[in-house]
Amino acid sequence: MRTKLLNINIIFVLVLMIAIPSMNNIQRALADTSDLKVTGTILHLREGPGLSYPIITILDEGDSLTSISREGDWIQVKAGDYEGWVASWLTASINTTQTIDKTLISQVDRLNIRTEPDVSSAVLGQLSIGNQAKLIEKNGEWAKIDWNGLVGWVSTDYVTINDLPEKKAKAEDETDEPKVEVSTKKVNKDTTFTVLVDALNVRQKPDLNTKKIGTVSKGQAFKVLSQEHNWVQIQYNDKKAGWVYSFYGTFSNIENTTSKSSSSSELESVTIIYNGTNLRTDATTTADVVARVDAGETYPIVGAKNDFYEIQVDDKTAFVANWVVTTTSSSKDATTTKEEKSEPRKKGTLNGLTIVVDAGHGGNDHGTTGQRGTDEKEITLKTASLLASKLSAAGATVVMTRESDEYVALRKRVSIAHQNEADAFISIHYDATDDSSINGFTAYYMNSNQQGLAEAINNGLSKKIDLKDRGTQQGNYLVLRENRQKAVLIELGYLSNGSEERIITTAKFREQATLGIYQGILNYFNKNQ
Repeated sequence: MRTKLLNINIIFVLVLMIAIPSMNNIQRALADTSDLKVTGTILHLREGPGLSYPIITILDEGDSLTSISREGDWIQVKAGDYEGWVASWLTASINTTQTIDKTLISQVDRLNIRTEPDVSSAVLGQLSIGNQAKLIEKNGEWAKIDWNGLVGWVSTDYVTINDLPEKKAKAEDETDEPKVEVSTKKVNKDTTFTVLVDALNVRQKPDLNTKKIGTVSKGQAFKVLSQEHNWVQIQYNDKKAGWVYSFYGTFSNIENTTSKSSSSSELESVTIIYNGTNLRTDATTTADVVARVDAGETYPIVGAKNDFYEIQVDDKTAFVANWVVTTTSSSKDATTTKEEKSEPRKKGTLNGLTIVVDAGHGGNDHGTTGQRGTDEKEITLKTASLLASKLSAAGATVVMTRESDEYVALRKRVSIAHQNEADAFISIHYDATDDSSINGFTAYYMNSNQQGLAEAINNGLSKKIDLKDRGTQQGNYLVLRENRQKAVLIELGYLSNGSEERIITTAKFREQATLGIYQGILNYFNKNQ
């Protein structure tokens, strides 16, 4: 009898031990439950929290979900009669809170809208300077917003919050909405966009999910009205303007030389930075060479054409490429720059810093090509653009060496860093080798003043991505070797490794990698300034 009672007690204790964590899980699940919706075009519901788990079913954009629990970037949800796991970066919270009577205005370009009030959460979209959104609620240094149906969180450090305008004024604005007069980046009135692919869709708004209003073909050129991130607004026809993805074209300026020239009182001079620099008869690398000059020689500028300066050489003029020279600043500009640089930088921000983001390759230079056909030049631009948005949101002045699929000479990339007196030059690449088993990421530097930044970025990446950490190494690359600024070249994984290619070509990887680079840059300047 005693033995029987003892066995019953043991069983009871075991059941209780099992039940307690289960109850905790239930409580945690109930606490975490919130209504979600699918934001991706399609969303795979999987058996477990990861891309390697089998797909249960496919969900469509706008489908409602009920969250059960969360593990990292994955959410366990119930979708109709199904239960499984979905990627959090393809979902958003459904707004069930009544919007308060205020509007939020972005003060910066590329302000990230995130799924949660946390800089490590997934990015749903971005606000540009002047974009307005409805304020739903505030939570410390974060604000929950509704921007054209997209609900998420933004940092209040980069916004202005005002009362909503009167309903009448709002109604008048809504009647003008189809004109899509969005201008977030000033462009020269004579700038044109030339299509580089066989067919390119023109959309009503700068978003792949908006209505397509037409198609343009390779070689067609259009007047540029404005730019927003990786999108460009073109004059599609006499009556319509539309948006195309800037990666599939190139920009040019049709201004003549005289219109770009300045009066002698405003002109600067150029200083040659490379021995054996060619001076030419015209503003093209195919023009005849009239002289070869050495580093340190200075000439006054008398005009500009395309990417060349027209300079005075004795009793005649000649053209020199702008990427092989530096320009002297006028006294006014020099004073302004000096004052801006001398302002103290608030720790935790990148205010006052100028960072050049270099998307490797471009145009006829495809870079390496992966086992699955990925062109390096395509994903370097996507990654660089995403990194630029994070740096800009943190207060940095960001200069990109290219913003579309165009060829940019290596020395010109370096010259951009010199001319902007960049505090950092970050070159984005993806690696390849004959041995398909090799994998991992590497941060390269060349000169001693670049090593600290490379190490900080490498540490930031190691905390955000799961690839093999190949460490920080010296690399004899021109963009590092010839660069006087703090420069780092990052190889974000091997396209020659089929398994790694599948990982590093995803939007999730780009988000995490750019977050790691951003955090590394921030940590470096927090420590060294």
